[in-house]
Amino acid sequence: MGSHQILGLLCFLFFLYSSLPFASLLCPPDQCNALLNLKNSFALDSESSRTCEEDYHVTSYPKTNSWNKGVDCCLWDGVTCNEVTGNIIGLDLTCSWLYGTLHSNSSLFLLRHLRSLNLFGNNFDDSPILPNLTTFVKMTHLNLSRSQFRGTIPSEISHLSKLVSLDLSFCPLQLENSIFTMLVWNLTSLRKLALHSVSMSTVSPKGIVPDTFFQLPSLTYLDMSYNFYLFGILPKSNWTSPLEFLSLSSTSFSGEIPKSIGNVKNLTILDLTNSNFTGLIPSSLGNLKQLQFLDLSFNNFSGVVEFDISANTKLEHAFPMLEVLVLSSCNLTRFPYFLKSLKRLTYLDLSFNNISGEIPKWFWEISHDTLEHLDLSQNLLGGGIPQLHWKRLSYINLQNNSFQGPLPIPSPFASYFHAADNGFTGEIDSSICQLNSLLELDLSNNYLFGNIPPCFGNTTNLMHLDLSSNNLRGPLPRSLVKSTNLSWLYLNHNEFSDIFPQWLEAPNLQFFDLQFNKFYGRINITAFALSFPTLNYLSISNNHFTSLWPSEGFSNTSLLTIDLSNNNFGGPIPLPSPFTFYYSIASNSITGKIPSWFCNATHLEVIILSNNDLMGSLPRCFTNLSTSLSVLNLRKNHLEGTIPPLFLSRSMLTTLDLSQNLFEGTLPRSLVNCEHLQVLDLSNNRIEDTFPTWLGALQELKVLVLKSNNFKDLLNIPKGAHLFPKLHILDLSNNNFGGPLPANLIMNLKAMLNSEDGQEKSLYMTSLYETSITVTMKGREIELVKILTVFTTIDLSCNSFQGDIPGVIGHLHSLIGLNLSHNHLTGPIPLTLGNLTDLEWLDLSSNKLSGRIPRKLGDLAFLGYLNLSKNQLTGQIPQDKQLSTFSSNSFGGNPGLCGTPLPKACPSDAQHPQPSPSSTFNHEGHGSWFKHKVVWIGYASGIIIGISIEYIAFETGRPKWLLRVVRMLERRAAKWMEKPKQKAIKFHGK
Repeated sequence: MGSHQILGLLCFLFFLYSSLPFASLLCPPDQCNALLNLKNSFALDSESSRTCEEDYHVTSYPKTNSWNKGVDCCLWDGVTCNEVTGNIIGLDLTCSWLYGTLHSNSSLFLLRHLRSLNLFGNNFDDSPILPNLTTFVKMTHLNLSRSQFRGTIPSEISHLSKLVSLDLSFCPLQLENSIFTMLVWNLTSLRKLALHSVSMSTVSPKGIVPDTFFQLPSLTYLDMSYNFYLFGILPKSNWTSPLEFLSLSSTSFSGEIPKSIGNVKNLTILDLTNSNFTGLIPSSLGNLKQLQFLDLSFNNFSGVVEFDISANTKLEHAFPMLEVLVLSSCNLTRFPYFLKSLKRLTYLDLSFNNISGEIPKWFWEISHDTLEHLDLSQNLLGGGIPQLHWKRLSYINLQNNSFQGPLPIPSPFASYFHAADNGFTGEIDSSICQLNSLLELDLSNNYLFGNIPPCFGNTTNLMHLDLSSNNLRGPLPRSLVKSTNLSWLYLNHNEFSDIFPQWLEAPNLQFFDLQFNKFYGRINITAFALSFPTLNYLSISNNHFTSLWPSEGFSNTSLLTIDLSNNNFGGPIPLPSPFTFYYSIASNSITGKIPSWFCNATHLEVIILSNNDLMGSLPRCFTNLSTSLSVLNLRKNHLEGTIPPLFLSRSMLTTLDLSQNLFEGTLPRSLVNCEHLQVLDLSNNRIEDTFPTWLGALQELKVLVLKSNNFKDLLNIPKGAHLFPKLHILDLSNNNFGGPLPANLIMNLKAMLNSEDGQEKSLYMTSLYETSITVTMKGREIELVKILTVFTTIDLSCNSFQGDIPGVIGHLHSLIGLNLSHNHLTGPIPLTLGNLTDLEWLDLSSNKLSGRIPRKLGDLAFLGYLNLSKNQLTGQIPQDKQLSTFSSNSFGGNPGLCGTPLPKACPSDAQHPQPSPSSTFNHEGHGSWFKHKVVWIGYASGIIIGISIEYIAFETGRPKWLLRVVRMLERRAAKWMEKPKQKAIKFHGK
């Protein structure tokens, strides 16, 4: 056998050997050791890869656990070797629980043959991206996303000229302009570039990303989304790149979408949502025959925004591959006609537009066999809706339109139906019972009436049922017992009349809301726990329930929220679940003492026991709850004794209401530990103390109500002190305070100065719980269920204050109400009160004020209530301002006053004719000036009206138009608080 034959045989045998599974080459020892050292340089923590499970549904596990010396490293999990040389060329450690810092001397950089490195889904603890990456001269794929790298992207990354894929997304990284330019010029082989959430604010300081960036010869994937400070425009010409994926979502790209986008023939995914694009949507998009996903939502398109068929007669045949179309908030005025030709559409969202009129008949036939998701909410649609025939429809949302006629019935294939806020009328059609595959049904906020059809329980797969805010009545159909998959059941704000449905036996029910109905009778808690073993949320408030039994209450349940308020429950306090965090039994007839075992529910955050017949002292075991408790409301009971020192240094308390009880003694100094306290109401008790100046150290305190107690002595506030920085409401009325009015205290009320520093970001003072207080407003006591942050008042009435009204009170420019009545004040009305331009009511009555009424009070355009009666004021009531239009009751009891509206004429009145009777009217102090200044008054007065309506609406739950008025007034108040030139936040939600 010749040498060449022997050589050929050897080659053949080597080929056979190398083909066997056991014949792979051993990886080089130095590279094996490098991997082992890399393994030992990091800790393993499952939390480091939690994002893999939660956001990507990818199973995470520690791949490095398989790295052991007894096994060839080429067989280790995540390691790829060259089949010929054995060198390690790929390292995939995605979601491997790695935690720790990647140092410059890491053994990773000894693997010089690496071509692919994937570290996605770990936590490298804010490690920088190291310049050592230039070691990998043959690197083609680099993925560092979701791995907590931080800092500036190094210029050395642009030296990896063979890179085909680069993913740095979802890391707190900064890309400088110079490095960005180098990436564009050097990485000419790049096909995928993912910079999602990478800060690129310095890339385009003049607002332009270079056109060349979109024209890279090999780039097919480009993601620069979620970079709000990235500015630029799309190329208007010569745009013929091979891009298949382009996302500029949530950036500040602007200008028109150019017609040249139709030249990017390979695009399959185009996402430009939530940016600043303007103009018309170009018809050239119809040239993108490969497009499968198109999202242009939440931009600033103007005019009649729709695809212009006349500009491209073939547009009816556009998008043959399109599956997802989102044109939400695009200013559309009618349905794009090209929808009719779409054959593969599965997801359609046209919400938040201005599409009006009836839905055309052709629309109901689009994508007959494929459509699964349809969202037409927040439009101007009207007319009726025929039965839906989409075979795969799983979600439909038609809320907030103007649909009329009978209830639209989805096809038997629908698995989710949502028709909220459309004004549908009529009864629930029994044919809906045929929807055996229905998963979620939402008919809330309509005008449906009648009973629920008895066959309703035939929808056995139903998981989410919301019939709230309608006019449904009668008993619940017992057939619902078949709906064993129910997890959400909302029947609130209707007229159902039935016993508590513990017969329901819903083993998977988690949320159950029956509030504002006519349910009645007793509730068997033992049967309740068996029927609803997984229930987390229970609200049965505002019904006619009478009792709970047995006495252990809800202790054997897993309830997190329990709301039993506004019923007719009697007897002792029912025990909450050990897991409960929200507990309300307000406005019932609960009797007895607060038992110590109540404190066993150590997760309680909100406790509302107000308006009952509880007695006895406050249990000291409440100290056990002080680290978690946020709201404690024991208002309007018969509790007595001193307030114990319950509040530890770690207290999370935000609201404490012990008003209208029989508490006595002094205030516990432990209250100063409640550093998060916003509302403190101790009114109508028997507390005897001096003014608690030490409460001024609470930086978050906004409401302090101590009225109707036995507080006494002077209000001594040290000069130069910095106290009560956020106080909006101060009520010390009906006590025994004396001495001069507290000028130093008034100077500390920074939140009433109407400065930017005092502005609140939220509309209401608290969000978790609707704080309610009673205030004297325009001479009447009114309960406020919700407190607007723009509501600022001072009430020091019914005390024994003496001396002058300090002029410094005129600096509180945002003050809406001021009551200093029924004291012993002397001297003139200070001119500085004319600076309170937001003032709506002023009561200085029943004092000893003297001198003339300042003409500047007539400049207070919002002033709707004025009481200066029973003083020693003299002279003529100013006639050239609005003061003369108030009723005579505003000025009575001042013998020295004269002029309109008093019957006593001034000596000069004979020379000046009196106003005609038609020019004035007596209605809470208003006059004809109201007609001329209604715009001025309506703005701020509307807020107070809104507060009053808020009380009525939330107490009664009806009528609906009243709630809409409230919402309008809320928006007006919110707009008032907006800063100039503040950019609107776009919200894309369901």
